[in-house]
Amino acid sequence: MSRFIRSAAIVTLSVGSLASLQAMAADELHYNQIALRAEVSQEVARDKMIVTLYTESQNSDPAKLAAEITTTLNKALDQAREVKGVTLRQGSRNSYPIYDNKNQKITGWRERAALRLESADFPALSKLTGELLNTLKMENMDFTIADATRKSSEDALLKEAVTAFKARAQLATDALGGKGYKIVNLNLNTNGYPMPYARAGMMMKGALADSAPTPEVEAGTSQVSMTADGVIEVLQQ
Repeated sequence: MSRFIRSAAIVTLSVGSLASLQAMAADELHYNQIALRAEVSQEVARDKMIVTLYTESQNSDPAKLAAEITTTLNKALDQAREVKGVTLRQGSRNSYPIYDNKNQKITGWRERAALRLESADFPALSKLTGELLNTLKMENMDFTIADATRKSSEDALLKEAVTAFKARAQLATDALGGKGYKIVNLNLNTNGYPMPYARAGMMMKGALADSAPTPEVEAGTSQVSMTADGVIEVLQQ
């Protein structure tokens, strides 16, 4: 009986010692660790133009209405396909009933279909938009950063952010009198890449609808940034 009690005590002591060793290891892991943050930024041109056009009509016969919308949309698509460098995307298409004043009887149908045009060639897309406004209406004109441009700027910012973080880590190490440092963890995050930026559609419609020279379009830039958040451990002399 006494032999069992002694064995249990030894086991308890061993578990307690193991816990103490783990606590000491945890303390050592966080010893001389510093959290640092570095941020870099740059101006990136909005080099992709996005125009959303639509056609909308109503008719008492839903079949005739659908045929009319389809014909108008197909004509616009055929015209747009002739312009190089323009990407076409068909947007939403919705049809809904029109009721009488008492909201009890359907008197007709209204349908709306959208067409989305994208291009890095602003003059070409502006000219095409002006031509299509003879049969379509403009919903909006947007500007954003193209995928290839975004990737290129992110790659450049990543290198700059890591360099800035390392420079700050070295400053902290020197200030503490360390002989060097090691990076415990590092997180990189980008900010500022815009969603498409909508411009006033009606103003642009007025400028483009006439048979006037194609207006110049200024998309502007966006300031994008990348932050490097991490922890370093300063090594003692």
